[in-house]
Amino acid sequence: METPVALDVRGGLRLEALLALPEGPKAGLVVCHPHPLYGGDMDNPVVVRVAEVAQGVGMATLRFNFRGVGASGGVHAGGEGEQDDVAASFAALAGRLPAGSPIGLAGYSFGAWVAARVAAAMPALPALALLAPPLAMYDLDFLGHAPSHTLLVSGSRDQYCPAEELERLGLRLGTGVEIIEGAEHFFFGKLFPLSEVVERWLRTWAPEI
Repeated sequence: METPVALDVRGGLRLEALLALPEGPKAGLVVCHPHPLYGGDMDNPVVVRVAEVAQGVGMATLRFNFRGVGASGGVHAGGEGEQDDVAASFAALAGRLPAGSPIGLAGYSFGAWVAARVAAAMPALPALALLAPPLAMYDLDFLGHAPSHTLLVSGSRDQYCPAEELERLGLRLGTGVEIIEGAEHFFFGKLFPLSEVVERWLRTWAPEI
């Protein structure tokens, strides 16, 4: 079950979020939503499904609305201020888990790009999932390393995240790539295979699940 929470971000902003905190969680996951200017929010079906999969294996989750979305304060900041939103969400979840619990970061589309930017400054991050990162619009050249448990996934028909571009990124980072056959950017009709990919990734790094 998810509970509404408010997150404080530097600069005086508050974000709305939904927290799932099972009894005795051993790991957590922060999930970032797609582009706010194109209707993206924390209730996006892909975001919700990723959170549900993580909850299903006993993990704590936090999904949130970026600044300017829903009841979150502020305005869209082009991906700059949004990095503070991710950092605040990560810290909020860490503060609710036992010390030393591994926390992963997952982002979908625009949220994947922002998550990658935050991950680039977190060398100790144990796990990162980039779901359909919009490589046709934003490059990820700044990402010089990847956590040991990194998931790169897109659909074979994704025009915003061409499979060949994602595979090239995977080669550069030394991590595997998952291409879901027939899926486009929004994973319409393909949430089940996406769920299977995400669950396999979760089980590679979260303890005892």
